[in-house]
Amino acid sequence: MKPYNDTLDKINLFDKNYQNINKNLNCFTSNLSDFARENFYDYNKKGKLFGKLIAIKDNINITDYSTTCTSDILTNYDSLYNATVIDRILNEQGSIVAKTNMDEFAMGSSSEYSNLGPVINPYQSNRVAGGSSGGSASAVAGSEIDIALGSDTGGSVRQPASFCGIYGFKPTYGRISRYGLTAFASSLDQVGIFTKNIDDLIMMFDSIAGYDKKDSNTSNLPLDKDMIDSTKIKIAYSKKIFDKLESKVQKKLNAYVKFLGNHDIDLVDIDINIPDYSIPTYYIISAAEACSNLSRYDGTRYGKRSKETNLESMYNKTRAKFFGEEVKRRIMIGNYVLSSGYYDAYYKKAQSVRRIIRDNMVKYFKKFDIILLPTSPTTAFEINEKKNKTIDMYLSDIFTIPLSLSGLPAINIPLGNIDGLPLGAQLCANHFQENKLFSLSKFTEDNYTF
Repeated sequence: MKPYNDTLDKINLFDKNYQNINKNLNCFTSNLSDFARENFYDYNKKGKLFGKLIAIKDNINITDYSTTCTSDILTNYDSLYNATVIDRILNEQGSIVAKTNMDEFAMGSSSEYSNLGPVINPYQSNRVAGGSSGGSASAVAGSEIDIALGSDTGGSVRQPASFCGIYGFKPTYGRISRYGLTAFASSLDQVGIFTKNIDDLIMMFDSIAGYDKKDSNTSNLPLDKDMIDSTKIKIAYSKKIFDKLESKVQKKLNAYVKFLGNHDIDLVDIDINIPDYSIPTYYIISAAEACSNLSRYDGTRYGKRSKETNLESMYNKTRAKFFGEEVKRRIMIGNYVLSSGYYDAYYKKAQSVRRIIRDNMVKYFKKFDIILLPTSPTTAFEINEKKNKTIDMYLSDIFTIPLSLSGLPAINIPLGNIDGLPLGAQLCANHFQENKLFSLSKFTEDNYTF
């Protein structure tokens, strides 16, 4: 009976500490400890996630529990069904104990655009946790949470993982079901995973990945679970990219390259092209899809509404009153690029450019197994430092966005700290070759000294 008692003790301890953790980190939106206790069972055959405390980003549905996306418009909304990933976690006996804070509707790179206030970085209280999945990253790094789910559209799992010193993984597009994930930009969104160690990440991936008949975009290709000898992995990196970074960031990444070379891993310095047009391409496409997806929040079907007798006035005032500033900004951009006279010049052209970016990234895998890139140009910046500097905020995802546009799997691996703040490196593999990322991450975890 000990495992039973141990797991319930962990849930109860989390429940006891919830308020104090949230006071320090502001990383949670709701305490689901009762849900974890109600769904706990101790059979002789333990699931892969038995004994693990799990937090879920507050844009993933759990039946009869609130899914707010940290937006005023959904303050009182309770989900009508479970996301596929929730059912699969419960099937493997994972204990879901909390929902996590985030940028409103996952639109942001710092988790400051939340109606609950900014998420705090566990390493320094005046620093952001990254975004938009900052609550999940902060919870894993700074509390008893073992695993958290987030969503990654342009880097929203990998960048906060780098800022908080943990693993953050985005799978191949279509590898994990999006059914039950509140849509931001449907052709880019993916459920991602945060953990403190690579073994927990692999267990969660094995538990939730795979074909789902409820999501037509999921692939039925089997998971490749074979771990690979790291000395047989060929890695491409770009010293040219490293040299453009801050000296301390550059030094940390070069030290990791040196470590790999010292362990007989084949590394080649090549000119990896990260196009300047990746960011505008991403924001045109994502904003266009966002304005379409968020059109359903109009006060008529669910969510809050402004009390007006005129229908059109009710639409306008509901959206103006209950959407935050960043969401409004992206809706306006999206409507502009989709409008008559601008569709071909912006949205249609962006889709063509996206194909070019994808083909450019995929071509590297004809010669290499993994591409090594920075995850973020910097460590975590200060709260409010970039909130009103839109372009600076958008540029914080410069190394993650091209991989999102390409639908490629990528992972942030922690590399230690710079002046007390974490920094990670980003590994990227070809479509559906997540096992290569796990293999090199495991080798690094077992052998690299920060």
